[in-house]
Amino acid sequence: MLRRTSIVSTIPMSITPAQIRAARALLGIHQADLAQQADIGITTLTNIETGKSDPRASTLDAIQAVLERAGANFTDGGVTLRR
Repeated sequence: MLRRTSIVSTIPMSITPAQIRAARALLGIHQADLAQQADIGITTLTNIETGKSDPRASTLDAIQAVLERAGANFTDGGVTLRR
């Protein structure tokens, strides 16, 4: 008898440009502030948010970490605020 098992992905979810913009809007964080806290250039952040660049995973991780510390909760379909 075969048993079905579920496979749990260990690949972390990568945030999207839309999620970054939404999180900034929900948190009231300006691009310049996010860029500074994530230790990236504002042009880099602008290019990521507009889809003009394909950022490194480490850059997205830094952005996500800043936004999560500020209260963002990223989901598969969007972003919410922690209560």
